[in-house]
Amino acid sequence: MSSVNDMVLVQGMAHTRTALREWNEAPGRVLWPWVALSFLVACGLLFAVYLVAKAATPQPAILHFAGLTHPPDLEDYLHILYRNGLVLALHAMACVAGFIAGSSLPLSAANRSGVDRWVHEKAGPLAIGFVLCATIFSLCTQAYGIGLVAADVSGLLQIGPGTLIAGLLPHALPELTALFLPLAAWIIASRQGRWEDLLAATFVTVAIAVPVLLASAAVELWVSPELLRALAGLS
Repeated sequence: MSSVNDMVLVQGMAHTRTALREWNEAPGRVLWPWVALSFLVACGLLFAVYLVAKAATPQPAILHFAGLTHPPDLEDYLHILYRNGLVLALHAMACVAGFIAGSSLPLSAANRSGVDRWVHEKAGPLAIGFVLCATIFSLCTQAYGIGLVAADVSGLLQIGPGTLIAGLLPHALPELTALFLPLAAWIIASRQGRWEDLLAATFVTVAIAVPVLLASAAVELWVSPELLRALAGLS
């Protein structure tokens, strides 16, 4: 049993090193499709946020929005990083799960027999289905939660949700695009049947996302509130 697992691990790492080597030779060919798809998902989420904010009843009295209801500080910055870190970790784990379900489990099943083989063969599709459900749940909860906050901020500033979202775009678009990079890599790899590339994709997408999230959190705290005030005529 351990020899089978060792072989799967070795082959998985070999695939990962090969993919990283190939991508390093032509990074744009790999990265641009991920970024483009992630950008489209981010735009779709922002549109969903707009619809939720448009339908929701603002409750600005209970709003806590750094930069608007109180001066931003380091604790606010760390809170944003923590929140985004959780989302990025969820999406990265979906990418890893895709690698395990689509690549590692089939390799392991090929070296097993009987019930053990059947379990490994069925586990892959089930894991992929779970990832899909978790992804949809993540998108829906984000759209709903952010939409409610957007409605509250719109009520506080007395501006429409569309104007509000326009003011948030400088940090929201790069932030969401970075967060959805692992999912974009997952979708593209699954359509191409290249599950073995997903572990490498996890490393690359997270490495790209982290500095983008650090910068966008700073913009969210110290730039976006001033832009919103200007749009609301409060500056």
